[in-house]
Amino acid sequence: MVGRGKVDLRTRRRDAVSASGTRPLRADARRNRERLLEVAVSAFSSDGDATLESIAKAAGVGIGTLYRHFPTREALIEATYRHELDRLCDSVPALLDELAPEQAFRAWLDRFIDYLNTKHGMADALRAVIASGGDPFKHSRDRLVGAMTTLLGAATRAGVFRTDITAIDLLMALSGLPLACDDPEQRERTDRLINLLVDGLRYRP
Repeated sequence: MVGRGKVDLRTRRRDAVSASGTRPLRADARRNRERLLEVAVSAFSSDGDATLESIAKAAGVGIGTLYRHFPTREALIEATYRHELDRLCDSVPALLDELAPEQAFRAWLDRFIDYLNTKHGMADALRAVIASGGDPFKHSRDRLVGAMTTLLGAATRAGVFRTDITAIDLLMALSGLPLACDDPEQRERTDRLINLLVDGLRYRP
């Protein structure tokens, strides 16, 4: 029985690797990867030419550890951008569990603006990825539309929002806000514009 248990465990591990395409990361490796991504988003947002050595040092790991997770500079930039996108979109279920639909939507919009500002700050680094043949935005639209559709659906089912607005409408309306309020000191104006947008979404018999 013990032998079979070991065989079954090896089989499960092998199946997990086959399903994901990579071996699951150990806890310390996951922490290193998360730390690298946290440092990288700040570094690339403020300096598109930030060096990998400086990012590894700020994350408290060796350059070899960075390269084990991200074999090229472009791989790190793309992973950093997608990590921010995932954090934004994956926050929807928790927000809807914790808050009423309209409040969840408003809280998510604050995170969305932060994501847009990060994307804007990483523009130079992301252009370098595109120039090398990468496509960091490949799944962005689908993920954002999915998140917005879930939030809108919850609010319309609750009778809070009108039903004739689509996620695409919202995405187009919101995408220009960082350009209109590029200065961080203008965040108050950004909040006012978001509040006006949310007010326009409310259901009125």
